[in-house]
Amino acid sequence: MFALRRTTAALPKGAAHRGVFMSSMATSSPNNATSDGSKSIKKNPDKGIGLCPHRRREFTSVNGTPYNLVFLRHGQSTWNRDNRFIGWTDTPLTEDGVLEARLAGQMLQKSGVLFDEVHTSLLRRSIRTCNLALMEMGLEWIPVHKSWRLNERNYGDLVGKNKKEVVKLHGQDQVKRWRRSYDEPPPPMRDDHEYNPARDPRYRFMTHKIPKSESLKCTMERSSVYWDETIAPSLRGGKTILVTGHENNLRSLIMKLEDIPEEDIINLSLPRAVPLAYRLDENLKPLPRPDRQLDEATGFLRGEWLGGDKVVSEILERDRKQVYDTSIEKNLELCDDKQKWRDWMEFVMGKPQPEQKAAACTLQGEQRTEDSRAA
Repeated sequence: MFALRRTTAALPKGAAHRGVFMSSMATSSPNNATSDGSKSIKKNPDKGIGLCPHRRREFTSVNGTPYNLVFLRHGQSTWNRDNRFIGWTDTPLTEDGVLEARLAGQMLQKSGVLFDEVHTSLLRRSIRTCNLALMEMGLEWIPVHKSWRLNERNYGDLVGKNKKEVVKLHGQDQVKRWRRSYDEPPPPMRDDHEYNPARDPRYRFMTHKIPKSESLKCTMERSSVYWDETIAPSLRGGKTILVTGHENNLRSLIMKLEDIPEEDIINLSLPRAVPLAYRLDENLKPLPRPDRQLDEATGFLRGEWLGGDKVVSEILERDRKQVYDTSIEKNLELCDDKQKWRDWMEFVMGKPQPEQKAAACTLQGEQRTEDSRAA
């Protein structure tokens, strides 16, 4: 078993909102040791990660049930940084996004959780976050399944627009309903919209399925199909699952999992790159948290934030101001505290490897080229 503790000690201003999830391992039982002292591991790929079926879950920090699930929203993308509505637009991670994804992987690695498979969308900000997190955990070898049903919701005609400018034009209440309500979609996307996903070759065989705009209800309809047909059977088979995705497709799955009422879901927001770990019962419903309370950050969830509730509360408050507080002119994704946070991240994680940094720069360059052409 792993004994878990969190610490945000000695973090600079602006850095504590990421937190660190630390772990220490208790003494292992000698009953599973060979004559030379090494661990005896039976290879059984049909039973989780290849450990003996009766012992494999002792290596996970979310132990106590064979049904373990973690949600992870992607790291910062170029349009997160620029405060623009993204939807199905395939924006890449920024350098900060790479660091966020790596830190999420470190949180997961230090928690001791061991995944059997991962599910993600067809969008590279989510795919790269998944890959970077698995690299930090040394789990690049496990299966990664991709599906359009786990894509972000389509924001329709809002895609590409600055969120705060849209708030100034339509008001906070209207924009919040478009972003967070259950069944009020934004205005539909025109066929000639510059960011229409129908132009993307990855959807060439399903253009008739691409929505013009989506509410959370629409998003849940497609994500629920994937849950029922793919994720739930894997969980019932005893596999520990990571779902790496986007705020609204994860909100739709969490709403289903937690039975959050339609009128309350408008108040649920999710942070980037902070893992949310669930222990489920045999009916795939959340078991209580160790403290027997709902999370303090949102007030809705029985899952455990591996960065801590306080960390998540700070992130969500910053994100709220970034979108809705029109009295704040500066971009909170680019403020001075952000540089302090980046310096701290690099101290904790190490600077990005040259290939990671080059890839991030290349993808951002491609995005700038695409944006300039569209303009």
